[in-house]
Amino acid sequence: MRATTPRQKAINKALRELIPLAPYADFAPIAEAARSKHMRSLAPRDGAFLATVAHIRHMHTDYDELRDDGYDHESARFFVAGEIDDKLREWGSPRGLENPEDLPEPFDPDDV
Repeated sequence: MRATTPRQKAINKALRELIPLAPYADFAPIAEAARSKHMRSLAPRDGAFLATVAHIRHMHTDYDELRDDGYDHESARFFVAGEIDDKLREWGSPRGLENPEDLPEPFDPDDV
């Protein structure tokens, strides 16, 4: 996961500031998601945050099970917001989900 472009370096820097205590096993896929094509229109800091939240939602909460049980994505997100904030705090993040409805939403293939 070597950053070679200025954007990749900016994303890595944003992630190091956002989640300094995250394990590499989580950091690497988050960085890859933040670099994806559908995130290019966002500032590196915003893309890093959205990729982090999406990763936590899918890998560290029951979000996918809630969706499988028939909850719509907004309800499922509501129910896991506290778990996402807990994981962000565990990883040393200075930022949480203050107003999740105000965040730009990246394309999420699982919600299609």
